[in-house]
Amino acid sequence: MSEHQPGAHMAAEIAEQPRVFADLVARRHEIASVAEVISARRPRFVLLAARGSSDHAALYAKYLTEVLLQLPAGLVSPSTTTLYGAQPDLRDVLVVSVSQSGGSPDLLEVTESARARGALTVAVTNTASSPLNGVAELSVDVGAGVERAVAATKTYSATLLALYLLVDAIRGGNGAAAGALGDQAAATLEQSSDAVAEAVRRYRFVDRVLTTGRGYSLPTALESALKLAETSYLAARAYSGADLLHGPVAAVDAETAVLAVTSTGRGGDAMHDVLDAVHGRGADVVAVGSGADKVSAALRIPVAETAEEVAPILEVLPVQRVAHGLSLARGGDPDSPRGLNKVTRTR
Repeated sequence: MSEHQPGAHMAAEIAEQPRVFADLVARRHEIASVAEVISARRPRFVLLAARGSSDHAALYAKYLTEVLLQLPAGLVSPSTTTLYGAQPDLRDVLVVSVSQSGGSPDLLEVTESARARGALTVAVTNTASSPLNGVAELSVDVGAGVERAVAATKTYSATLLALYLLVDAIRGGNGAAAGALGDQAAATLEQSSDAVAEAVRRYRFVDRVLTTGRGYSLPTALESALKLAETSYLAARAYSGADLLHGPVAAVDAETAVLAVTSTGRGGDAMHDVLDAVHGRGADVVAVGSGADKVSAALRIPVAETAEEVAPILEVLPVQRVAHGLSLARGGDPDSPRGLNKVTRTR
C-alpha cells in the first residue's frame, strides 16, 4: 500500500460535493416526510443544538427559520443542561440537534432532556445508526458518506443542504432553489480554481486572518475561520460585517488579510460599506461569492449565483480549497491537523 499523500482525503472529499448535493436533492422526499410531521405539530419556537462546524450549520438554519418560516429561533447552550441542570418548559418547541457523527455526549443529553420536557426533537446527522438518532423522535440523514479527513468539508455543506430542504419543506416548498446545486457546485469548483491558487499564494505567509460576512453568509465566515485555523494554524477570527465597524476595524491595517463572503442578495449588499472601510485601511481583501465582483477587494473568487438562501452551500467550497492549499503550502497535512480528532466528545 502506498504512503498517504498529505491532503489527499480532504481534496477528494471536496471534489465529491457536487455528487453529494445531487444525491441529497434526489432524496428530498425523505426529508419532506419529516417536515410533514413538524408542520402538523405547529411548533411556536425552534431551538438548534450543535458544536463546531455543525454549530455554523445550525446558525444557517436559524436564519432560514426566522426568514423563511417567520418563527423565532435560537442556538442552545448545551452546558445549561449538562453542567447546570436547567429544565425549561419545551412544550410546542422544535429542537433540532445537528451533529455529523451523532456521538457527542452533550448533544445526546440535550436531546434526551428536551424530549422529556415536551419538545419535538429532530436529529440531523451523517451517521444513520448514531446514538443521537436513537434518542431523537425524528431524524434526517445527511447522506454524505464516510469522511476520512479530520476537517469537515462534504459533511458540512451537505448538512447545510439537508437543513435547507427541511426548512423549505416545512413551509410547503418543493426544493426548487436547490435543484441545480450539484451542477452549480461543479461549476464553482472548476471556475474558482485559478483564484483559489492566487489566494493561497497571497495568504501563505500571513499570521492572522479576519473573515466576515452578513446574513446567510455569516455562517460561512465562521466556518472559513475555523477551517483556516484547524488546517493551517492561522489566527483566524470571524466577525459579522455589522459588528466589524463597531471596534474591531481599529485592528485592521496593511498587515491584515481579510476574507469576505459576499454573495448576491441583501447580505452581500450590506457588505459594500464595510469592505470600502476595510479596503481603505490597506487590508488585503479576498472576496468570495457570487457578489464578489461588486465590492472593494484585491482578489475575487467567483461562485455560481443562486437564490440567496442557498448561497452558503456553494460559497464555502472555494474556501475549503483555500484552507487545503494553504495547509499544504505551509508544510502541513490537512487530513490530520495536530491535536484534533474526527469526533470531539464534550459535556
